[in-house]
Amino acid sequence: MKIGIDCRTILNPAHGEKAGVGYYTHHLVESLLALDKENTYVLFFDSRFKGANKFKRDNVAIRFFPFYQYKKYLPIAYSQMLISAVLNRENLDVFHSPANVIPLFYNRPSVLTIHDLAIYKFPKFFPKKFLNRQTFSTQVLVPRSVRKASQIIAISKNTKTDIVEEFSIPEDKITVIYEGPAGNFRPQPEDKKEKFKKKYGLPDVFVLAIGGVGERRNLARIKETCKDYNLVIAGQTLPWLSVGELELLYSSASVLLYCSLYEGFGLPILDGFACGLPVITSNVSSMPEVGGDGALYVDPYSVESIKEKLGEVLSDEELRQDLMKKGLERVKQFSWEKAAEQTAQVYRKLTE
Repeated sequence: MKIGIDCRTILNPAHGEKAGVGYYTHHLVESLLALDKENTYVLFFDSRFKGANKFKRDNVAIRFFPFYQYKKYLPIAYSQMLISAVLNRENLDVFHSPANVIPLFYNRPSVLTIHDLAIYKFPKFFPKKFLNRQTFSTQVLVPRSVRKASQIIAISKNTKTDIVEEFSIPEDKITVIYEGPAGNFRPQPEDKKEKFKKKYGLPDVFVLAIGGVGERRNLARIKETCKDYNLVIAGQTLPWLSVGELELLYSSASVLLYCSLYEGFGLPILDGFACGLPVITSNVSSMPEVGGDGALYVDPYSVESIKEKLGEVLSDEELRQDLMKKGLERVKQFSWEKAAEQTAQVYRKLTE
């Protein structure tokens, strides 16, 4: 097979990814290339990206979409017409878009990954300016892409259910393939943690939360809950970190308070598990599906519920140790190698 993958979400050559979809694309592509030496892969990058050669293999071709200085309406014409033309010239057997959208003028067999439908399910979580910028995508591009795709990958059973309900898509068109942790995370030694905390001025004991766009990460309630604790918010009180430093951040924290209101998967749960960090998360959407018996669950709309579980974890060392042990076992069920194997099966399904 000749398999094309849109890699434009891989933005940072320093550590290979920038955001959630970037993590997914980076790790999936690396694992596919390690697994599959028989098929040919054509990886498509933005021409501004300088780290593409790290993916070069004997069975890999690197292509660059030309970059345009965007003007009003040009992004739509560029992504839907010009990028479609580049793809069509390659005569791919399968094209995989990991980021919710397939160019509308591309009509060969395709695989689409859907990460979540938060913008459809809970538009109130997002700033109005963000929603306005996404109008064409949410009303036209994503619905058409979902219907156009030959196969869809959902990153959780919860996301699959959302796709079926929102777009009336047959269930047998959708395969659930779980993600793996963001890196080869593991608990870190004390000397490295101390050096990291000193670098960023972090206290010895702190609660870790994860920032994000809009209200989805439930930070207002988390801040209210943590009035009497040291709270560190990745992306707010701390800058976004490289994968190496993210591993140190998780290992240095006392507990991960990930009480999001909605997630398509909830990757920080696995990252926390892998670093031996006790995790408190929400009892809604995909989070129980990912956390299993390795986490404690709260009603994310109740400050009292969150405060109760946080107090238990920080005061009960036996409970902490139990959560750490269960989390380290739970994370073993998720890997990018497994994700790559299952994704390759989806590709093969389209050519059988």
